[in-house]
Amino acid sequence: MTLFFLTSGLFLGWSLGANDASHVFGAAVGSKMVTFRKAAIIASVFFILGAVIQGSGTSQTLGKLGAVNAIGGSFTLSLAAAITIYMMTKFALPISTTQAIVGAIIGWNLFTGNHTDSSTLTKIVASWVAGPIIGGLFAVLLFILVRKFKRSVKIHLIRFESYIKTGLLVVGAFGSYSLGANNIANVMGVFLPAFNLQNLDLGIITLNSSQQLFLLGGLATATGIITYSRKVMHTVGNNILELSSEAAMIVVLAQALVLFIFSSTALSDFFVRMGLPPIPMVPVSSSQVIVGCILGIGLYKGARNINFKILGEIGLAWVASPVISGVLTFFLLFFMKNIFNINVGHRIDVPGVTVVAPVDQVISNTETDMSGIIKYLLMGIMIAGALAMIYFYLLERKKTMEHRKSEERFWKNLK
Repeated sequence: MTLFFLTSGLFLGWSLGANDASHVFGAAVGSKMVTFRKAAIIASVFFILGAVIQGSGTSQTLGKLGAVNAIGGSFTLSLAAAITIYMMTKFALPISTTQAIVGAIIGWNLFTGNHTDSSTLTKIVASWVAGPIIGGLFAVLLFILVRKFKRSVKIHLIRFESYIKTGLLVVGAFGSYSLGANNIANVMGVFLPAFNLQNLDLGIITLNSSQQLFLLGGLATATGIITYSRKVMHTVGNNILELSSEAAMIVVLAQALVLFIFSSTALSDFFVRMGLPPIPMVPVSSSQVIVGCILGIGLYKGARNINFKILGEIGLAWVASPVISGVLTFFLLFFMKNIFNINVGHRIDVPGVTVVAPVDQVISNTETDMSGIIKYLLMGIMIAGALAMIYFYLLERKKTMEHRKSEERFWKNLK
């Protein structure tokens, strides 16, 4: 039964991959410098790495926003957020998983009568405003630097395009890692109090309970990237502003820097040691950041080619998504509690303080069994994923060789 409750989180992870994760390579695929298949594989692998290695930084923030104290509640609000994202994805609108999950948590707070931590909510909402602005500034600065470098070295255009293509793959991998580190909390953060799994020893590394959940969420996200992200990549990559190859690389790098900054506890600790304010560990809206980066370059170039109609539709989706997610969560919680008799949570009577209360259905008695199930499940998925990656690599290699032979035959016949 507990694994069933986890399915909504996996569905949310799939939705994240179908929508938000596609933004990392959207500009690269839209500029036709990177194929969708190659982008999907790189994004999947590095998203999982970022989620497992650095995903815990932002998970505490969502816990402060609302202490979901029943696994039935975690299931319901994740389901509501996933449905919201899926509906927006059907219309090819790049909304934010952060907005959807925040709206769902607020909906749970309203239903159970819990206090919504205003300080945490302010930090998150502020990141929705600051993220696109910072991303746009980074994009403009990087755009200026790349142009100056291009003029100073006087590199041949063909060689420069080759470097750009390699750069797109590198910064795309970094962007996927940063997205996994920053946004995996949106997928699995509300489930962390409900699971206390034994450490999973994989020989090379050992994963704690949180990392096991982050790995499951990352695998679900990878599935979403591969199966359903092509349409949104096209929307972000071409419809807002037609990007050159170098602008596409700059957009991905600027977005990656913003996501990394807001998820790196090491960087935040370094700021504190230097006597500066700490960087808030908040899940940033990747869709807003990528649009801010594209818009920043567009404004710098004169704003002549910006599709403001598409931009307006995206802005409307940003406003609507947390509201829709919150309302849907409220009604789904009502049905879960009153029709299916599932415990979705209770009020926490701690005046002025939001705490993560003990979850009523924490896995304790079946901890060993659950850890074993998840262990074999993860191992099976990783083996299947490794085999799939080998297959795609061999397929790509075969296509490259056939293309090379075709060129050789062409030049031979030409002689």
